[in-house]
Amino acid sequence: MTAARKKRPQPAAATGSSADLTRLLDLITVFPKQTIALVGDLVLDQFVSGEISRVSREAPVLILRHRRTRALPGGGANALNNLADLGARVLPVGAVGDDRSGLALLEYFRRKRIDVSGIEKVRGWTTPTKTRFLAGWTHTTEQQVLRVDDEPAELLPAHVQRKIGKKLRDRSRHARAVLASDYGFGCATPEILASVRDGRPTTLDSRHSLPAFSQSGITAATPNESELEALYQRRIGNDAQVLEELGRRALGELHLKALLVTRGKDGMALFEQGQPARLISIFGSEEAADVTGAGDTVIAVFTLALAAGATFLEAAHLANYAGGIVVMKRDTATVTCAELENAVRSSATSMR
Repeated sequence: MTAARKKRPQPAAATGSSADLTRLLDLITVFPKQTIALVGDLVLDQFVSGEISRVSREAPVLILRHRRTRALPGGGANALNNLADLGARVLPVGAVGDDRSGLALLEYFRRKRIDVSGIEKVRGWTTPTKTRFLAGWTHTTEQQVLRVDDEPAELLPAHVQRKIGKKLRDRSRHARAVLASDYGFGCATPEILASVRDGRPTTLDSRHSLPAFSQSGITAATPNESELEALYQRRIGNDAQVLEELGRRALGELHLKALLVTRGKDGMALFEQGQPARLISIFGSEEAADVTGAGDTVIAVFTLALAAGATFLEAAHLANYAGGIVVMKRDTATVTCAELENAVRSSATSMR
């Protein structure tokens, strides 16, 4: 994807859904005082970069001369990494295998002084690993040419899920909010989430199983538009009426207080009980450099804002800023409080 940045001066939100920018700045300042319990599927994202050498004689494929390999937290681990880089205290719960990827994730978070005692190391289990191969020439932008996913053959054993549930209950007592990141590997199941139904904000990012969490006491969910379309087998496109219908339907059927739908270049749509739908315009460029892990950043900032006392609309605006920042970075990336503050101030300037 091109890294071109077609900036367009614009307000932070569509008509009727604006937020007080001074209030947003105040919320960011208290992010480092928050404690978040996170339960989720911890993934390792690997990026293998190579310089294009030639076309192979064996098959019509490129030969890459290896340049470097980077390993970064992905999936629920990326949401965790975003929370940590925003200064929050994070209490992670989940599982990794006793393999190289699992050990790499644990070591990464230990270096950041994150307590990993809530992460189970499961003998013989495979840590979900996504390896992306990037090709380019010297001084050119690398392009992804292949992705290889290494996934566990089975969900986590039941006894491990029970341990995760207990650890989440213990850690959530010390947290202002709970974030659940479900990539389908068994660390964030409806049963595990239902065990911490205690009134504090609980947010969910579920790739394929949103309806399964309808009785789990979730406060808010953050699906992207394609996930909402897949849920109801209908295309939204530019049809505002369909967006409204599907958003309202999901809000009711999932028993949520809020539903934040991310829509790529079309920004976000926030649905709340008793409120009209609010559309939030995209922040920054319409052409992203890399969307890898952007949804993890969105739910991390959304959850952290709720923990800090934000309304759903304020939290959505801050998540929108964060999403606009992170998609202009390469690979799986995070945002910081300083970047968020700069984004809010730049919006204030453009509005003036």
